[in-house]
Amino acid sequence: MTRLITGLRHVGIAVENFDQAKEFYEKSWGLTCAETDSGVAFFSAEGSPENYVLRLRQGEKRMDLLAFAVASAADVDTLAAQLATSGIQLVSEPGTLDTPGGGYGFRFFDVDGRIVEVSADVAPRPYRALEEREWIPEKLSHVVLNSTDVAKTKAFYESFLGFRLSDWIGDVMCFLRTNEFHHTIAIARGPHASLNHVAFNLRGIDEYMRATGRLLRAGGELLCGPGRHMPGDNTFSYFMDPSRNVVEYTTQLELVEDEDTWQVRRFKRSDPESRDQWGTSGSPERLYPAMMNDLDTGLWTPCPL
Repeated sequence: MTRLITGLRHVGIAVENFDQAKEFYEKSWGLTCAETDSGVAFFSAEGSPENYVLRLRQGEKRMDLLAFAVASAADVDTLAAQLATSGIQLVSEPGTLDTPGGGYGFRFFDVDGRIVEVSADVAPRPYRALEEREWIPEKLSHVVLNSTDVAKTKAFYESFLGFRLSDWIGDVMCFLRTNEFHHTIAIARGPHASLNHVAFNLRGIDEYMRATGRLLRAGGELLCGPGRHMPGDNTFSYFMDPSRNVVEYTTQLELVEDEDTWQVRRFKRSDPESRDQWGTSGSPERLYPAMMNDLDTGLWTPCPL
């Protein structure tokens, strides 16, 4: 499959405690509320040209969608035609989007029943280079998904969307990329399909530590961290949001500088350095159950927005 997807745009989630979640992501997490409608909030990251990187919607808890970018409207049409021909169920046909930034896109169900949106020609928003010691998220980094069959979900994203494998942890988690960054998504084995966590990138190590410390002082629920993974070589601080979704501060995600020479690595689950090279993050005892999350109630069901 030719790689048409160029990167990650945003993730949409529905939450029952909308007002509390909105306050958390704006006041505590450091995103900017770019636009709000009745029961819907769009959050941007100051260092990203994407109109929004997180969408919150009032409703029964679920993952509404995962949105990716392609380079052109022609690529949207090409990918939609390829998926339809392959028997993938489309949620919507290619057309004009009426969300912030507009654009042209379509939606479909992945192999686990999640909604995926692909779009092009979305108008960029004004953004800026973050300053030293500025603790707010720079951009959306990656999203991790839970699946009961990691190999099957991995094969879907590789075969139909052109993702490439970067690394494994045992046979229970794989890291997939669609650009030079080590992973755009990762897939972890879980008891059901659900959202594992959403990660936001900070400007650098100092800003990452300041963000972690600031949220700790504000009473944020730290599940694990600060630490540094071996797959991806990125830092991590995992927190619980008010809707019991796991969110991550991270920085310095590894770059795949040469596609042709990259060798897929398989890290051992039993090696503590695979999880945390620094050995500073503490026990993952609370983190792993939280990452399994609730069974997604929105599987195989279009979202209302």
